[in-house]
Amino acid sequence: MEFKIDKIEDWQKIIDQILPELQHNILLLKGNLGAGKTTFTQFLLKNLGSQDEVSSPTYAIVNEYDTPQGNVFHFDLYRMKSADEVEDIGIYEYLDNSFLCIIEWPEIFEEEISDLLHHEMSIENKGEYRVINFR
Repeated sequence: MEFKIDKIEDWQKIIDQILPELQHNILLLKGNLGAGKTTFTQFLLKNLGSQDEVSSPTYAIVNEYDTPQGNVFHFDLYRMKSADEVEDIGIYEYLDNSFLCIIEWPEIFEEEISDLLHHEMSIENKGEYRVINFR
């Protein structure tokens, strides 16, 4: 699925299309700094019924959010230096005990979870608009 958006309100249209397609508990979220990964996550969690304030997990590495469906864990692996470091934070426990794990900057750990069922979403900032691909 590919989408093009040019204003923040358009994220809701993306969520409306993607939410029914979420079948797996892992969502790899790719995009450059400032592409809109956290903004997407804010809209997604609101639509999942979370009352929590959603923020980037850049420094915490992982944020936990409550939803009626279960826990959602939001990771930012940007500062991780190796797959071993990601494993050391207990990522497999999170994956096993979540309704959904959203993983920003997943590239460093992508090979390790390639065999697990997951979705992938990329956000490309084109200046005046963004192109979103979801699979």
